[in-house]
Amino acid sequence: MTKTTKSDSLIHVPLTRERILSAAMDLADKDGIELLSMRKLAQEMGVKAMSLYNHVTNKDDILDNIVDIVVSEIELPKIGGDWRDEMRRRAISAHEVLLRHPWAAMALMSRMNVGSAMLKYIDLTLGCLCEAGFSCEMADHAKNVIDSYIYGFTLQELTFPINESDYSEMAMQGLPIIPADKYPYLNKLAHQVIERSYDGIHNFGFGLELILNGLEPI
Repeated sequence: MTKTTKSDSLIHVPLTRERILSAAMDLADKDGIELLSMRKLAQEMGVKAMSLYNHVTNKDDILDNIVDIVVSEIELPKIGGDWRDEMRRRAISAHEVLLRHPWAAMALMSRMNVGSAMLKYIDLTLGCLCEAGFSCEMADHAKNVIDSYIYGFTLQELTFPINESDYSEMAMQGLPIIPADKYPYLNKLAHQVIERSYDGIHNFGFGLELILNGLEPI
């Protein structure tokens, strides 16, 4: 019996733009976009690299589109509802989506993203705020503040060097470098984490509520 290779199993499946983007998304989720290349993508799909160019322009074309796919997974705010509830649902959804796609937060901040999903996402966000009484200018400021918090918090969560389950142990290990006579408040906080009266875990909802409570339609 002849062994079937990955390339053999895919050879009769038509190559489409949708298949390429789906494979690129999987590869980005696994390895990050820094390691995503046309050659590696072709190898992953079991095709020749040049065949990809019949369906996509280049790597930037792929990145633009998989970023837009990520945005399409975020829950959209509804115009006419309670704006704080809508912004809260939007923010929580965006945070969860970006955790599923660890490469995407940086891509959203560092690229000009003008895909149809992104444009709809921004337009409905502005519309929700404007219809709640925000001026266009203040709606834009509010959106930017919320998004900066989402992206920043998500990146910190993805890159923080300590696992949540290790906080108490790390606090214990860190005590010798934060003596109470020199760093009284850090020392006190560390003891609370060690004693587990405080878990030390960063809370996405806490900061989000501070932002939402600080915004008013103007």
